[in-house]
Amino acid sequence: MPLEEKPKALPPPSIYVERTLAIIKPDAVHKSDEIEEIILQHGFTILQKRRVHLTPEQTSDFYAEHYGKMFFPSLVAYMSSGPILVLILARENAISFWRQLIGPTNTQKARDQAPESLRAIYGTDGTRNALHGSDSIVTAEREIHFFFDNCVVEPVATGQSAKDYLTRVVNPTLLSGLTELAKMKPKDPILWLADWLIENNPNKPRVAEEGYIVEEPQD
Repeated sequence: MPLEEKPKALPPPSIYVERTLAIIKPDAVHKSDEIEEIILQHGFTILQKRRVHLTPEQTSDFYAEHYGKMFFPSLVAYMSSGPILVLILARENAISFWRQLIGPTNTQKARDQAPESLRAIYGTDGTRNALHGSDSIVTAEREIHFFFDNCVVEPVATGQSAKDYLTRVVNPTLLSGLTELAKMKPKDPILWLADWLIENNPNKPRVAEEGYIVEEPQD
């Protein structure tokens, strides 16, 4: 095989489970079941998903970084033309793995350079490229919160890092909770402990502002 035809090396392993946002765009949403199956086959977990239909104003907010570019009006018109499926995906190195799986932004380039990528298979042209993926941890956090405003996006540790976290944070919190439970002796200890853990969660997430999503009417 010529050197230029060798597949790209996969990203190095990570101790963290990342989260990224995936969007199945209007031109491919009718293939969502098929695409979801491919996603699962590649080791991703689908944490949350929702079917929405954005207004042009909401689409402009989501793609604000591209405001002023020549393709911006057509992008807004396209992404607000019909329902989309948004998904939170998780796995090690989720951002780079998902970007690699969907392929180059331009559909023709994807067909030339990565013919097995999802954009090569499901895309139509440079704008109608079937799928979206966050390009960084910062972008993933912003995009996930745009659609799922109360979601916690921070990477989750695995392996030894997870054990260290349990020892440093989780175990002391549980010990304090169980100590208070023994003192209080509530009638429903499980419910009491659950409420206590919610109030004393050391990583309690902030509450995001209300989102702008318009749910597609149910038939």
